[in-house]
Amino acid sequence: MFGEKGYNLIKELARSEDNLPPYNSDLVNEISHEITKQFEENRDDAQNSTIDGSESLLLNTIRIRNGASKRNIRCLMAYHYNRLKCLRTMRWEFGSILPPDIKANLSSDELEWFSNYSKTLVNYMKSIGEDGINLAVDLKPPKALYIEVQCLVDYGRFELSDGTMLLLKKNSRHYLPRSECEELIRQGVFKHIS
Repeated sequence: MFGEKGYNLIKELARSEDNLPPYNSDLVNEISHEITKQFEENRDDAQNSTIDGSESLLLNTIRIRNGASKRNIRCLMAYHYNRLKCLRTMRWEFGSILPPDIKANLSSDELEWFSNYSKTLVNYMKSIGEDGINLAVDLKPPKALYIEVQCLVDYGRFELSDGTMLLLKKNSRHYLPRSECEELIRQGVFKHIS
């Protein structure tokens, strides 16, 4: 039946909303082959219709095949668009290095797209301001500029950007600007207290 493979491809992607399923190159190739075959059959029928005079019947057949081809093309475009949209979201969540289980599910073209997207994003972030800015640090805007943190280790002296010196001892609590604490939170020196 025309368009059934395209429908199955979209259904497969919709079933696995939480994760990215392996790229189904076999089904994509079958759909592409079906589109090509329908185009060739339409071309042959269009050339033959002027010869034997059964134009109305052939015209309907050509329209049906053309509609099925367009549907298959839309299914392929939706499949690839949604996979790339998911990859773009993963770039913001995981950074420029994908986990191996996700990487194994991608086609070579998707891996190349992800690499190019990461390079473009990094170049853009470097171009903002004097030293660049990391847009992936806060995916959601902070609710407050200052946060309360607890020191998890004896860190020693720490200088804030305004020149203030702090002595960071284990279990000490501080109320500091969020921008000053983010790197130490990632390193495990501070723990954010809600």
